[in-house]
Order: sequence, then structure tokens, then C-alpha cells
Amino acid sequence: MFINMPMTKDIDQHKAPEGASFLTETDELVFLLEEVPRRLRQAFDDALKHFSLTRTQWRTLAYVFRTEGLTQTELAHCVELERASIGQAIDRLEELNYVERRKGDSDRRVWQIYLRPSAHQLLPELRREADAVYEKMLNGIAKSERARLHKTLGDLSRNLAKSLVAREIEASN
Repeated sequence: MFINMPMTKDIDQHKAPEGASFLTETDELVFLLEEVPRRLRQAFDDALKHFSLTRTQWRTLAYVFRTEGLTQTELAHCVELERASIGQAIDRLEELNYVERRKGDSDRRVWQIYLRPSAHQLLPELRREADAVYEKMLNGIAKSERARLHKTLGDLSRNLAKSLVAREIEASN
């Protein structure tokens, strides 16, 4: 069984086994940045269990609520899944009577996704569950610290996006 052990830990450089001293403070920070979403996914999956939903299905409902009529391809891009995986999530949401597929207006080969009335009834409950998970995660963190974290994470995201674009440009030349 997998032990839920954090990737971060203090390393005493003098007692570290050979090869362990290569871990830097930046490594520890990145490990922590990777750990938070993993634990958040676990918390969401646990909170949504009694709805028979996964976090991916919840996110799918949220995106369709925000923009009804998204195609499966657009939805896959939004939730960062392959088309086959989003297809499975939509299949499950259809089984639960939360969404329906409709043929596209301009292209009958394309399926657009719409919420059913039962999903509109469910969304306020899901909102409460999400808010409870967020509250537990942010417990004890002042609003000013949250704002600073938000800005810092945005900066990190933009830095990585610029780096990826630069790499794509370099690769195409």
C-alpha cells in the first residue's frame, strides 16, 4: 500500500547518504507545489464520493455550466484530458442524467454538451462541498497571505507559459 508521505523533508547535509545532498531548497519547494494538488484531488474525491462523482466529473459539470454547448473536444481542452477520457467522463455524467449530448448546429458530426435539470439542482450542493474543501485547505491562512499566494502562483504559471512558448518557437526554427 502507498504510504501518504510528503516528498518534502529536512536534509542534514552532513548525514545525508551519498547522492542525497543534490536536493535543494528549490527541489523542496517544487515537491511541495506538486503535493498540494495531489492532496486537493484526494480531498475532492473524498468529498464527492457520496454524489458518485469524481473531481474530473465535477470540473466537467462546472465547465459545461459556465459555457453550455461546448464540444467534447473543447471540453477535453478545458479539463486537460484526452478526448477518450473526457468521453468516458461524459458517458458517466449521462448515465447519472446530469448532461446530454446534442448534435452540433453547424456540424452534425460534432457533439455539444448541455446540462440536464438534475445537474442544475445538484450544482449548489457541489458548490457547498467545494467551498468546504477550500476552507479546510486555506484554514489559518490570512486573506493577505492568500492574495500574495495567488499572485505568486500566477507569476509562476506565466513564467512557465513563456518558457514553453519560447521552446515551441525554438523547436519550429
